[in-house]
Amino acid sequence: MFYREVGEFKTSYRSDQQTFPIALDRTGFIVSLIFAFIIIPLTMSEYWAQAVFLPFLIFGIAAIGLNILTGYCGQVSLGSGGFMAVGAYSCYKLMTAFPDMNIVICILLSGGVTAFVGLLFGLPSLRIKGFYLAVATLAAQFFLVWMFNKVGWFYNYSASGQITAPEREIFGFIVTGAKAETLPVYYVCLVLLVILAVVARNLTRGAFGRKWMAIRDMDIAAEIIGVNPLMAKLTAFAISSFYVGISGALLFALYLGAVEVGEAFSIQKSFLILFMIIIGGLGSIFGSLIGAAFMIGMPVLLKNLLVSNLGWPGDIAAHLEFMIVGLMIVIFLILEPHGLAMLWRIVKEKLRIWPFAH
Repeated sequence: MFYREVGEFKTSYRSDQQTFPIALDRTGFIVSLIFAFIIIPLTMSEYWAQAVFLPFLIFGIAAIGLNILTGYCGQVSLGSGGFMAVGAYSCYKLMTAFPDMNIVICILLSGGVTAFVGLLFGLPSLRIKGFYLAVATLAAQFFLVWMFNKVGWFYNYSASGQITAPEREIFGFIVTGAKAETLPVYYVCLVLLVILAVVARNLTRGAFGRKWMAIRDMDIAAEIIGVNPLMAKLTAFAISSFYVGISGALLFALYLGAVEVGEAFSIQKSFLILFMIIIGGLGSIFGSLIGAAFMIGMPVLLKNLLVSNLGWPGDIAAHLEFMIVGLMIVIFLILEPHGLAMLWRIVKEKLRIWPFAH
């Protein structure tokens, strides 16, 4: 009997409503934290940190944000790359305008600026939905990238058009700039991911989440029973953009260090984050993290296995990556729309009744 919920009795409303009410889930969460905070830092190399772990932590935050909007509220968005650019450029302007401001505060304020911008671009969702809303957010992607390219104030009139993160410290460790230390950067990204993931889980289980899911399932019926579509959709856009903006600020300041908007925040980034939540599972915080792990880890695995070990040409491995992602998206959309998270849920259902499963 590997997995059991039977016999877990709750004697108070508070214990029944805790984030992880099942003991095995709480144990799994604690073990995951121990593994992430202790085991990985002790064993990871510089290559694996830069190629897998840091991108996973950063894009995991963006995937959670997009899943709040698309998976929970049902509002399709193709502008995640543009909103990441808003977070990155906001962080850059704050870092250069306020040299003494803590980098974490700069990152959080960048998320707030992105939330405001997302709120503005979320206004069309009150009149349009589905394919038309996707096109509107795609227009936001192109407009934001164009604006950051053409308006020199955003990159302080640099001749190259790039933005470069100034050097900043946290508890004496350098986390931005050319001398950034990998381990402190890892811990900053990890702490932000854990906090934001727990906040997102509680939001989706509370009043906000119920309103978002009501709008997603049938907006007319939700409005009839008292859900305000204006507030539900705009809060989803704002909170989603807040998460994506923080991800963009982390990608710029702590990971890349210097970016050019057309390359770092192109439409490919928007599709990458969308593929993460489709493969991981729409309407699931856990699925967002699984999808991010798959989309970040799969190309690295193919490169190491096929190119480094078997000697395949790099272009063939890159084409194979696109084929695998496309095939998985088609399979999941047809056979299991809720992605890898639903497959894990099915496994737990089987384990509940093992060895008596048919």
